[in-house]
Amino acid sequence: MHYVSEILPSLISGTGMTLSIFFWTIIISIPLGILIGLGMLTKFKPLTWIINLYVWLMRGTPLLLQLIFVFYGLPIIGIVFPRYEAALFAFILNYTAYFAEIFRGGLQAIPVGQYESARVLRLTNWQTLRKIVIPQVVKIVLPSIGNEVINLVKDSSLVYVIGLGDLLRAGNVAMARDVTLLPMVLVAIIYLLLTAVCTLVLRRLEKHYSYWR
Repeated sequence: MHYVSEILPSLISGTGMTLSIFFWTIIISIPLGILIGLGMLTKFKPLTWIINLYVWLMRGTPLLLQLIFVFYGLPIIGIVFPRYEAALFAFILNYTAYFAEIFRGGLQAIPVGQYESARVLRLTNWQTLRKIVIPQVVKIVLPSIGNEVINLVKDSSLVYVIGLGDLLRAGNVAMARDVTLLPMVLVAIIYLLLTAVCTLVLRRLEKHYSYWR
């Protein structure tokens, strides 16, 4: 317990970095994912082609490779990001693409008849989207969004490759210094607690929307 109390502050500090990446990625990438998802359904072919290319690139290459490219590759063409901003930029680009595909599927699952009924009732496009489409899309996509949120908690450990002091890096440093696996056991416990909290919140959200069955 004495050793745990010694290394816990560094692990908590690393957890703060992990949570920062997690929250900002969620806050920014979900709204962007909705916009990109809507863009994928437009009839303007050049826009849909560009969006589909972006989604294909982000989903077809590993997030680790994207992190390396943003931090080490972009400076070659004069675009330089600090470590934290580079990690956040790569995560937002990656998860926006995944959320866009999820929301595209949710939007396409809404029957065309509901849009026609909204026009008969003389609802505006914004009213149709806000009062009819979005509540149903949220219910449809919530399980898939939940999976991505859980993955994000674990994927945040990849920022170690660009030298950010996240939870996993703090555990690695303590393990290498003290030659013991106990720091990594604590890291695993913290990750399990984080995913447990996310799972609980997501299940409550799913229960909240279950009355639309």
